[in-house]
Amino acid sequence: MSERVTTPYEGRGHTTWDPDAEIEAPLHLHDTPVPAEWIDYNGHMSESCYLLAFGDSADAFFRYVGIDEAYRAAGHSLYTSETHLHHRQEAGEGEPLRLTLQVLDHDRRRLHLFHEMRHRDTGVLLASAEQLLVHVDIAAGRSADMADDLHERIAAIHRAHAALPTPDMVGRPMGIRRQRQQ
Repeated sequence: MSERVTTPYEGRGHTTWDPDAEIEAPLHLHDTPVPAEWIDYNGHMSESCYLLAFGDSADAFFRYVGIDEAYRAAGHSLYTSETHLHHRQEAGEGEPLRLTLQVLDHDRRRLHLFHEMRHRDTGVLLASAEQLLVHVDIAAGRSADMADDLHERIAAIHRAHAALPTPDMVGRPMGIRRQRQQ
């Protein structure tokens, strides 16, 4: 049996919720250098690894709000239902990545997030990701309301992020734009 995918935060320390702390807007919970195994045959970070890095940043966020091994063992989690990636610049081996996360919207069962990946030293935007996640009851295999304390933490972050502008690429459909024939 092969090993499953793990994140850098499983079984390790992570930033935890402090109800009295100021909430960053956007949240910055994850940095990583580009490891050699993320480099593809074109000599830069492979497209699948952008999603991996955003997933690790999301995992840092989940743990920050209280969705960790104990939460999942109790029968609930967040599942990703949709992701849109936007690649802007290439990243090479060893380059330092800084990932941030913005809560765009939420309700009792859904969470709409926006991630940015920047070069930590230059601030150049390398990629962004928009995600829609659903809170689930794992045993039932369907969506379920979040517990009140989790919902309130996410609501507090959403309030702190309300002053941030909505990024231009949020909600954009994908397709080839063509000029209309006259």
